Amino acid sequence: MPTADEPKSAIDVSEIDELTPPDRTLMGPGPSDVHPRVLQAMSTPLVGHLDPSFVEIMNEVQELLRYTFRTDNQWTIPVSGTGSAAMEAAIGNVVEPGDTMLVPTNGYFGGRMASMAQRAGGEVVEVDAPWGEPLDPADVSDAMAEHDPDVFGFVHAETSTGVLQPNVPELTATAHDHDALVIADTVTSIGGVELRVDEWGIDVAYAGPQKCLSCPPGASPLTLSDEAMKKVLSREEDPRSWYLDLSLLEGYWGDERAYHHTAPITNVYAIREALRLVAEEGIEDRWARHERLAGALKAGVEGMGLEMNAPDEFWLPSLNAVRVPDGIDDGEVCAELIERYDLEIASGLGDLDGEIFRIGCMGYSARPENVIYVVTALGDVLESLGASVEPGAGVSAVRRALSE
Repeated sequence: MPTADEPKSAIDVSEIDELTPPDRTLMGPGPSDVHPRVLQAMSTPLVGHLDPSFVEIMNEVQELLRYTFRTDNQWTIPVSGTGSAAMEAAIGNVVEPGDTMLVPTNGYFGGRMASMAQRAGGEVVEVDAPWGEPLDPADVSDAMAEHDPDVFGFVHAETSTGVLQPNVPELTATAHDHDALVIADTVTSIGGVELRVDEWGIDVAYAGPQKCLSCPPGASPLTLSDEAMKKVLSREEDPRSWYLDLSLLEGYWGDERAYHHTAPITNVYAIREALRLVAEEGIEDRWARHERLAGALKAGVEGMGLEMNAPDEFWLPSLNAVRVPDGIDDGEVCAELIERYDLEIASGLGDLDGEIFRIGCMGYSARPENVIYVVTALGDVLESLGASVEPGAGVSAVRRALSE
């Protein structure tokens, strides 16, 4: 046997079992359950990333993304990487050294926007709102007048608080009045709640595939308007990331189809099938399904005696933030749900750490049986830990909402 200081030259593969991950029901903030057709698409043979057949697949993915984003933007692609890669591609290319970016303070992912803008060499200024509330258009207007930013970023669906940002056209109009480009985080909204990139005046939107699209992470949606892409292509200084440099990626995803990097072929297969499912269902019907099923989930948690974190007018159907009852350890609840039910939900982030449960209702996970299951399991675990809840009333409320 080698000593601790010697390299290990061999491995006993018999000690490493065949891959058998647990079969969880994913009702957290993402990933969501992957649709069987997407898994099947991922099992199909690889082709080269410049193969003529793959080029055709690229064209189809771009067209399907335009449909899902509700945009005609030519520059609409899946970025090779997770949603954070699409986020960094958006901010790192649009924000140039010396630019000012206005970012929100009302959630965890507004803070990530700030961090990425600073790394890109930008100056960050903030428009304030409490965690659990959306941005007020009047506050955005005041911040625009005070700071005159080059770029304005907002989170359409804040995963950390369960808040959906209303009044998007009002926010973008204010930004455009100050000649600022608008970057929207749509990670938890694309394919799940109403999102209209062109109609709402959004210049850049990025997203992740693993939430309402029910697709494994690895190829992440991004769209840029002509005006935004013009700024990207006229930069005096190259972006700090070569891999995410959109002026280079334009050669691969544009008309030229020139080599830049080896695309994650299987992930592109996956997002193509996920987006086909969106188009088959119809985007507006898909938004309505998420609202209907999440509404039943909301009725169930409120019916058992729990409180939602967000007011009804700002409620985010795809991510339900539920207040943790007094005297209950949120981490213990999440662990018990995994242990007893193979069910995943999540705790809070940042300012809401320990204060909320985050329960997703997204994509293929947004099915009646899953909604009943999560309310039943949550009620059982909370009651067993001493919370003052009525699990039976919660389940009855879910069933009534689903029947309506």
